[in-house]
Amino acid sequence: MLGAIGLDETQEAAYRTLVAVGAAEVSDLAHRLSADEADTERALRRLERQGLAAQSSSGTARWVAAPPGVALGALLTQQRHELEQAELAAVLLAEEYRAEASEPAVHDLVEVVTGASAVAHRFAQLQLGATEEVCALVTGQPVAVTGLDNVAEERAASRGVQYRVVLEREVLTLPRGVVELTAALGRDEQVRVVDRVPTKLVVADRTLAMVPLTGRDAEPAALVVHASGLLESLMGLFEAVWREALPVRLGESAGRFVAEGDAPDSTDLRILSLLLAGLTDASVAKQLELGLRTVQRRVKRLMEVAGVSTRMQLGWHAYERGWVAR
Repeated sequence: MLGAIGLDETQEAAYRTLVAVGAAEVSDLAHRLSADEADTERALRRLERQGLAAQSSSGTARWVAAPPGVALGALLTQQRHELEQAELAAVLLAEEYRAEASEPAVHDLVEVVTGASAVAHRFAQLQLGATEEVCALVTGQPVAVTGLDNVAEERAASRGVQYRVVLEREVLTLPRGVVELTAALGRDEQVRVVDRVPTKLVVADRTLAMVPLTGRDAEPAALVVHASGLLESLMGLFEAVWREALPVRLGESAGRFVAEGDAPDSTDLRILSLLLAGLTDASVAKQLELGLRTVQRRVKRLMEVAGVSTRMQLGWHAYERGWVAR
């Protein structure tokens, strides 16, 4: 918890122990921490430089903790001041960058990023730097970052950044596909599905884009594209795919035209959404951890409720009644 003010685990543990016991010698403190005496003394010296501990006047081998309210308060005030200065510097640098980038040289319009860790870092950076919207095309073959590893997406969405995502249908057949989809929908992201997307793509605030540069079996590499005609083309590609994709919703309440006793429950709606996204009965059963007969029985019941004889008619009926999104 105190890592934000520069303490590592050993130093924090030492300070907490000193606060709890009031005062302790190095050997006693090392025993309490199950640590080496030399490491414990180094931790105490670090705490001393931070103003969190001091040697007792009763003996040089005895250490006491500084009052947390005073010592930590001073460090937090200093930290806030440094953050404010860093934010100011970031604003000034951003203004300087915009001024210099108003007429960028052609060779500065793209960056080449190589290596899995570098690609993953830049991918996270794009999302964390977004302020309004992130648009993405997602394939079923992640290279550097999987959906569950994409912590930046959750952080950006929590700040109010809007996400529009088009999934390749293969994504829904992956072991964690529906889990990732449900998490995205839970963050109020707009998600659509198509048979195939032309390429992986992420665009942040329509000013910065990232596309893969290598195939599946090569070392991960990507192009980062800055504001330019190329970026506008990539954004146009996304919008074209978005218009043709099918919206997906999971677990929503039934539409207002559905009779109370016949309304499909959340499981029915999940089944319908995945079937309309193109999954087979067997794939739906696997993704939702249901039996194949259970899925087929629920579909049959929905057809009876809708008064239709084919699944195509059921899909049309589901749209008309508002069970699923158009």
